[in-house]
Amino acid sequence: MYLYHFGLRELPFNLTPDTEFFCELPVYQEAMSVLRLAIETGEGFVKVIGEVGTGKTMLCRMLLNYLEKRAQCAYLPNPYLSPNELRFALASELKIRVSKNIDQYQLTQKIQNKIIKFHEQGKPVIVIVDEAQALPRETLEALRLFTNLETEKKKLLQVVLLGQPELDSRLAEPELRQLRQRIGFSYQLKTLDHESLRVYINHRLRAAGLAMERFPSGEVFDAAAIKKLCKASRGVPRLANIIAHKAMMLAYGKGEHQIGVGLIRAAAKDTDDVHFNYWLIGLAFAIGMAGGFSALLWSGWLV
Repeated sequence: MYLYHFGLRELPFNLTPDTEFFCELPVYQEAMSVLRLAIETGEGFVKVIGEVGTGKTMLCRMLLNYLEKRAQCAYLPNPYLSPNELRFALASELKIRVSKNIDQYQLTQKIQNKIIKFHEQGKPVIVIVDEAQALPRETLEALRLFTNLETEKKKLLQVVLLGQPELDSRLAEPELRQLRQRIGFSYQLKTLDHESLRVYINHRLRAAGLAMERFPSGEVFDAAAIKKLCKASRGVPRLANIIAHKAMMLAYGKGEHQIGVGLIRAAAKDTDDVHFNYWLIGLAFAIGMAGGFSALLWSGWLV
């Protein structure tokens, strides 16, 4: 690939949530501050909402690292579970050994007893649910009932929900109003603006071992390329990673060391989630809607 060409140790724009590449942008610092505050004050539920690709799973991994020695965590990355499956998953995460045919009431009691034991040891129990919009309604209710376990001063079980905007729609249902009222803190992850994206891209390149002697400015992507990348990706980190990776592949193929607008445009055109913008351009030209084209361009729809 292009590693040697740019003097890199590893690929800088992988889609896996590698915490070594975590970039402490204001949006993520704010989200982490909200999560830490909610956990430290003993809130029953805390919620983080973000569109696809905005960094929820990376945030989740950073939170798990932060809580590693501070709490007993139960991490549920695939939450499409029935209430019974949820109980077994919690038992597994809390290191409770149970038989597969155990009565559900007994399983619930074992989980509650273990939570109380952790409390006596001074360790809060925190359930972290990624992709929480996939939780069935009955499972959300089962999770809420576990948070009824409390002392006069604090909850013995706290729940962090990270999900797509569909989670808000789910929680707006009348049947879930009891859970909704228990959400003490919430945070909305925003997409990245032009400057944040520039910092993000350069941070990932440095974390991947960019040969700084080849790039005294520390920037492989020029200013115009970053601007184009921000429009093409709509400020979504995952999309920016995909486009940036393809642009670097194209630069390697051409023997170039600087990423400019042309490479970003070519990479974006090859990326599914930005095809809509190019389709709009073609449509505007095809039907001669000069006014419509100008309006789209002015509104920022077109890349």
